[in-house]
Amino acid sequence: MKDNTANQFGGGWTEAKMEIVVNYAKAYLTIMNKQDWVKTLYFDGFAGSGLIEASEEKEAIKGTALRILEINEPKPFDIYYFVEKDKKNKEALDATIKEAYPNKKTYVVQEDCNVKLITMAKYLKNNKNFRALVFVDPYGMSVNWTSIEKLEKLGIDLWILVPTGVGVNRLLKNDGKIPEGWFKKLEDFLGLERNEIVNHFYSYKTVNTLFGDETAINKDVQIIQKIGDLYSQRLKTIFEHVSNSFVMRNKNNSIMYHFMMATNNKTALKLANDIINPKYKL
Repeated sequence: MKDNTANQFGGGWTEAKMEIVVNYAKAYLTIMNKQDWVKTLYFDGFAGSGLIEASEEKEAIKGTALRILEINEPKPFDIYYFVEKDKKNKEALDATIKEAYPNKKTYVVQEDCNVKLITMAKYLKNNKNFRALVFVDPYGMSVNWTSIEKLEKLGIDLWILVPTGVGVNRLLKNDGKIPEGWFKKLEDFLGLERNEIVNHFYSYKTVNTLFGDETAINKDVQIIQKIGDLYSQRLKTIFEHVSNSFVMRNKNNSIMYHFMMATNNKTALKLANDIINPKYKL
């Protein structure tokens, strides 16, 4: 019987995304295990219920949170911090963790991820021996750039899912007539002024018509890839390195998301790029 608290499964790339994070976590812990002074923190900003609903025919599968908790070799994380805004999902995850992983130091909190990213940044500044692996798999464009900025110069490896096709692109209307609320969302998400956003994604051309000169506005043809490239560039203003992107596409081969990792460590960058390899390009 299916668990009613299971999150909806997003396709083959959802499994690949989780595999990327888990494989990276194992390699990350292998490296950290050689540094006795380091304490490790795993932070999941959108932890869900712990289960993902695969389909009508199949049982729910374990989400990233539970897969990360299963890692014991070469060592587990010292602290696990799971954030989930939905009360029902938070309670389901909390119950599962208490039953299955009672001996691990875990925190499951009901809160907005933006709030807890800022709280985590303060914690890391005050606890210099901690290093954090952060996984942010948001619902839409719910992560504000001001929250990402707080992570600057910290010992963080940040994996973030960017809704390039299903989020940002849908707000960038073809005719350039973007509603005020949408502009505000774009500004909050990208950390850019609206004139910067318009100039980056649109071009203007003066056309001579029967009734005089008119200005035509054109949305960039490769808009979704350009959004992914822009977000990567924005991350590079906060972190020293940003990985290649795992590009997630739907059945029609349209890009939906870009999944990337930002870090201040060269070794971490190489590790991420080794994991994001051609076999993940669906």
